[in-house]
Order: sequence, then C-alpha cells, then structure tokens
Amino acid sequence: MTEQLKGTSFRKALLDVVNIHSKKMAAMAQQAILIDAVERLGIRFDTAKEQALLTVWSDLFREGHLAWGKDLSNPGSPWCHLTEKGREALRNLSRDPANPDGYVAHLMREITLDPVAESYIREALRTYNSNCYKAAAVMVGCASESLLLELRDELVARMTSLSLTIPKKLKDWRIRTFTVAIHGELTKRVSQMDRHLRESFESYWTAFTHQIRVIRNDAGHPLSVEPVSPASVHGSLLVFPELAALNHKLRSWVQKSFQ
Repeated sequence: MTEQLKGTSFRKALLDVVNIHSKKMAAMAQQAILIDAVERLGIRFDTAKEQALLTVWSDLFREGHLAWGKDLSNPGSPWCHLTEKGREALRNLSRDPANPDGYVAHLMREITLDPVAESYIREALRTYNSNCYKAAAVMVGCASESLLLELRDELVARMTSLSLTIPKKLKDWRIRTFTVAIHGELTKRVSQMDRHLRESFESYWTAFTHQIRVIRNDAGHPLSVEPVSPASVHGSLLVFPELAALNHKLRSWVQKSFQ
C-alpha cells in the first residue's frame, strides 16, 4: 500500500507531529499523535489509509526513532518518547535521511541526478531506515562513484574536443586511479574557477572522493563485526547532497570553461 497521499507522505506527517509534541513534553501520548496526523492528512474514517498510517507508525519504533514508555512507573503504551536517533533525525527534519521524501526533495532542489545515482541513493535511504547500516554505506558509496564516473566522462569529452592529451590514468577502470587523475587535472586549472566553485572544490573534494569511499570500503570488506557506525553512515548521507551539487557545478564548468 502506498504511503503517499496528495504529495505528502504519511511518514513526513507523523514526523512533523512528533516534532511538535516532543517540544511540549518529553513523553508523548500515542493517541494524540495519531489523531493529529490523521487530521493533518485528512484520512479520518478511511480504514485502509488509517491502517497504512499505523504501519508507518510501527516503523518509527522498529527503526529506533521512538520507544515505548514515559518513565519506570509508565514503561509502556500509550506513552512513548524519542530516542537519541529520533532526536537526531528531528534536528534536520526537512532533509534528514529519516525523512526520505524531504531528503530527496532537498537533494533534487537544484540538481537532477542521473538514474543510476538516484537509484542507489534511494536504496541507501531504504536500507538506512531499516537499520542496515553496512548496506546503506555501500549504496551511498556507489551513488558517489556514479557521480565521479559522470565527471570523468565529461572531462574526457572536453579534453578530446580541445585536442588535449588525455592521461592514461584518467581512462582507467579503477575508481581510485581515475579519481586521482581527475583531481590532478582540476587542480592544475583551479585558478580558472570562480571563487565560489574553487572554495567548494577545495572544501568538499576530500569528502567526495575519500570519506564516503573509506566508509563504503569498510562496510564492503568483512574485517570486523561492526565496520561502520550509524553515525558515520548518517554523516555520509547528510553530506551527499553537497557532493552532488559540487559534481553538478564541476561538470558545468568543465563543459563551458575548462581549457
């Protein structure tokens, strides 16, 4: 059953209501939250949609954003409270990975991802919200690598059109090898970039090519039981929109101004 209704997800509605109630009191009443969410969505007396809302409500507990109880005297339903993970999600509710619709809307506000990168980042959001952090780390890494492949192809096409010598490593199949080559070609021409692009390039390139890749590799190489932490995957997801925006700007600059 779809979670969508008139462009607003049941999940987003519940998170919005929880955010409001949590600011009033540390412990919240389940019935009050659900009634507010139902009114916000306009689905009262529609059993199928109310059941869909209850499914999403259960997901917030299963994923660790909410837990039952008010205190030791009231340890269960109908009282509930935010966990640390839930409080972290609400700090950046409009674009936090816990709110996939808001996250994707924020990501797509200024750029358009290619279908490959978009499919991986959507999968990353699903696995992150299912507490599958190793899988999420790999998916974010794949999305980032897809962006790097796009940038490499754009750079090769531009250098070819200018009859410039293309370094052998720039056409290598290995991600790390051609990433180092991309950085070398861009660094040689960093003075040609406008100030804003230059600062973004110098600030985010390491995160783009190293931080997310390291987390992805840690998750993909089974050397320990917990190779990545929820916080590190959360951080990778939060920084990914900035990296996608940087990739978009660099590709545009390569097309028009790279010499």
